[in-house]
Amino acid sequence: MFEQIKETILQYVDVDPEKITPEARFIEDLCFNSYDFISLLGELEENFGVSVNEEEVVGLATVGDVMEYVEKLQQN
Repeated sequence: MFEQIKETILQYVDVDPEKITPEARFIEDLCFNSYDFISLLGELEENFGVSVNEEEVVGLATVGDVMEYVEKLQQN
């Protein structure tokens, strides 16, 4: 799952792929803006067959946070 998310992130921002780690923060480390982040979540919904709740994603700051969130949604 991490590799799929990483590839999706690279479609939105021009960063060194080595910088994309589970600990990487979207805004501070990967230079995402809020529009990019929402677009990324929409694409992850399609890629992983989940439905994201906008109220729940407010606290997602790192790649690992998003990965855990998507995994949790897939289990439900």
